[in-house]
Amino acid sequence: MTLAPIVVEPRLPEARGPVSMAVLDLLTERAPRNHLQRIEASLHDSDPYGIDVQLALYVCYELHYRGFAGVDPGWEWNPGLLHLRAQLEESFMAAVQRDVGDISAEDTADAEMEKLTIEPDDGTGPSYYLRSTGTWEQMQEYFVHRSLYHLKEGDPHAWAIPRLTGMAKAAFVAIEFDEFGGGRSDHVHQQLFADLMVAAGLDASYLGYIDAVPAESLAVVNLMSLFGLHRAYRGAAIGHFASTEITSSPGSRRLVDAMERMGAPETCARFYREHVEADAVHEQVVRTDVVGDLVSREPALERDVIFGIRAHLMVEDRLADHLMRCWTSGRSSLRRPLS
Repeated sequence: MTLAPIVVEPRLPEARGPVSMAVLDLLTERAPRNHLQRIEASLHDSDPYGIDVQLALYVCYELHYRGFAGVDPGWEWNPGLLHLRAQLEESFMAAVQRDVGDISAEDTADAEMEKLTIEPDDGTGPSYYLRSTGTWEQMQEYFVHRSLYHLKEGDPHAWAIPRLTGMAKAAFVAIEFDEFGGGRSDHVHQQLFADLMVAAGLDASYLGYIDAVPAESLAVVNLMSLFGLHRAYRGAAIGHFASTEITSSPGSRRLVDAMERMGAPETCARFYREHVEADAVHEQVVRTDVVGDLVSREPALERDVIFGIRAHLMVEDRLADHLMRCWTSGRSSLRRPLS
């Protein structure tokens, strides 16, 4: 059995523009402790979905997860850096809200989740492409894109736990218990994905590919961190969680089929087989016991739940569009190709 090590504190990434440069330059210094130092960075000409803003935001969020090697832990709650992060979040959230669009008074969380269960047999996204005609090299790239989340799988959503009560809390924690291995370290999904990376001949270290992935990959993880870290977005965090669990099983099934066609190592397929089985069960729990109970207790959060579902699909679609544009034109989908 493989037990690939997961590095606790990753190295800092390379800057991708003036905003990320401002953040990264700060983190090489000792955090000020005795006075408030306002930190400024111009966002006027910055694309909220662009690599510069997304990387800066990702680095700010990572201080709340494992931090970075050699970075003063005092930066995590530094008021000046939090002020800058708030500006980045405002820019990102405005773009997400614009692209998600209006939510009508007639829309319900239950109907929104029901729509997630309807998938075509022959779609056009990455998992369909990999199942039918994709190459092993493209599958490796897919693993790289997903490594940013799967090597911290479960962590971003866990921020919502203290903001829930009753059945919603109990059921949510039960699902997270599965994500964290049910008490067995070798079954933790983060560890299973690290094992997958090793079996695929890739770097299994935490954030090992942060300099290789595009902004679309960063935005996928940034969205769930944003929802998780703000109590005001707890409804959106649960909607995002529900959308993730409901769409996981069928997509994972297609990836298992793809790997069987490619003759991929069984350790790679094992990760997705686990999600085919576990998330099919989680779907019913999340719909009834998590979302259903939350909305019954706090009806005002229903629109936020719907927003979280749609926002999750929107950022995933942006990443899928990027992958398909690159792969169908014969190009690598990474900023730094694997070969």
